[in-house]
Amino acid sequence: MSFRLCNRSHYPSRYIYKTAFLARRTFTTSARQLRNKVPEAQKLFQEDNGLPVHIKGGTSDVMLYRATMILSGTCYSLYWLLLAAAPQKNA
Repeated sequence: MSFRLCNRSHYPSRYIYKTAFLARRTFTTSARQLRNKVPEAQKLFQEDNGLPVHIKGGTSDVMLYRATMILSGTCYSLYWLLLAAAPQKNA
């Protein structure tokens, strides 16, 4: 049984063709049209209801804000604890 070696000169052109095909398919104008949600968001965030801007988005924004504050506070505390626990250099 003999094995035929592939001609490697055809590989680059095939990959270039596939890349061009995928790019053409990705950026076609027949893609579905997305609804513009910007005016709704502007109305929500410009409303004067006494809330800070990082909470106006609702429950998900509040949870994200709290998680960020907890994570950054924990990292800040751990940094200073590790710095205090490290041996001091003698001058």
